[in-house]
Amino acid sequence: MKVVTKAYGAIDIDERQKLLFPSGLFGFESLKDYVMLDAEHQPFFWLQSTESAATAFIMVSPFLFRPDYELDISDDELADIGISSPESALVFSIITAPADGGPMTANLQGPVVINRDTRLGKQIILSDPRWKTRHDVMTELSANSKAGVEGWTKAMSERLSC
Repeated sequence: MKVVTKAYGAIDIDERQKLLFPSGLFGFESLKDYVMLDAEHQPFFWLQSTESAATAFIMVSPFLFRPDYELDISDDELADIGISSPESALVFSIITAPADGGPMTANLQGPVVINRDTRLGKQIILSDPRWKTRHDVMTELSANSKAGVEGWTKAMSERLSC
């Protein structure tokens, strides 16, 4: 299948990269079909809409910079995408990387949860007051892993452009 992407132009993708978000993402409810692509810089990924080439999100596992990250999600919300055990869930945070050189932030209040088996996804809103929509990734990483800062600093020396 060929997909026109924001980051790479027209590319061929494997069917296994396709994801369905039955409710869309917050602010993008009408867009349901996406593909997950490796970003140029690891550990990031692109969540690219197949319905709008201009709509793509940078994502990363929040556990890389917040090992204490906890999700309190109801069984009903997880059942919407067929998750009955934690092993079936992939969890990502949407990243904002401002073009003006401002701090790269992660939305920990609204994680994206994907069922690895069915490839169904959903964005969840967490009520835990610890998790905000704009966590400074470098600050969080520095506070949680001094050794990890060097690797991230190197990877982020060339900022991802959105």
